[in-house]
Amino acid sequence: MHGIIFSQLRKYVETKQGSRAWSTLLNHAQLENRAYLCVSEYPDVEMEALVSAAARVSGQPATVVLEDFGVFLALPLMNMYKHLIPGDWKTLDVIEKTEETIHHVVRVQTPGAKPPVLQTIRRSEDEVVLNYGSSRKLCALAIGIARGVAKRFNENIEVTQTKCMHNGAPYCEIVFRKGWKF
Repeated sequence: MHGIIFSQLRKYVETKQGSRAWSTLLNHAQLENRAYLCVSEYPDVEMEALVSAAARVSGQPATVVLEDFGVFLALPLMNMYKHLIPGDWKTLDVIEKTEETIHHVVRVQTPGAKPPVLQTIRRSEDEVVLNYGSSRKLCALAIGIARGVAKRFNENIEVTQTKCMHNGAPYCEIVFRKGWKF
């Protein structure tokens, strides 16, 4: 997994729990004294260990931790790739076109990078179906990122996961609908 994700996880943990929380989390994950550089790749098992440790420490399920981290991660990712996001796009446009824009660039610029494979179907102006495929099975992170993108655009979205790899499906199917503000 790319080091930028680890770097952002550290910022997330420190924002939520304070400056000492990262070293505590590393200890709980049995990764004491581990440093993560933004430009390097790291074993997926280390992210799994950190998320599991965060779940244990917080008393929250790993899916809740991942989704909350995804909300946090969305803004830095959007800032990093803002040159690829046209000014007229909104939340559902970003979800629909991430694979052909952002993930394409990631794969070209970072040989060996393995972002999830995303396939989308735009059912209407107000609905996108996302098929998420990755051996990492981080669909909760993808949902959180989508929620963070919506937050960035000051939009509400409704999320329904109809299939999940954690339940034996070959991919996760997540339906995103424009929500309404009251």
